[in-house]
Amino acid sequence: MTAPESAPPRLVFDDDCGFCTWCAEFAAERGEFELVGFQDLTPDQLARLPEDYEDCAHLLTQNGVYSCGEAIEEIGTRLETSSRHLAMAFRQLPGTERAREPLYRRVADNRDLFGRIVSRTPPGREE
Repeated sequence: MTAPESAPPRLVFDDDCGFCTWCAEFAAERGEFELVGFQDLTPDQLARLPEDYEDCAHLLTQNGVYSCGEAIEEIGTRLETSSRHLAMAFRQLPGTERAREPLYRRVADNRDLFGRIVSRTPPGREE
């Protein structure tokens, strides 16, 4: 078991993308995350990110950096809802590491479509 972190992890996302912003706010409402848009990154935060950081979301913790699909998986396990059990179960499936990034990329490459779907979700019905 790891020691609890003293500061909330930073969820770094493309704040020019409506779907990305919706996802980040969804996570922040259901877990403890500090939201940091690409436009608001500090030099120290930028130094921790991969060179191609604008290609996907990231989770900066005191112990490491999670990027792309791995970031979303880690965020999922930190949600304070029953959906965290789905993320934890996903981690246990054989082949998760091979499937995670292509799955992330499929959603990321179709942000416009997913953005239209979430914008039509009635309030209180997103879970």
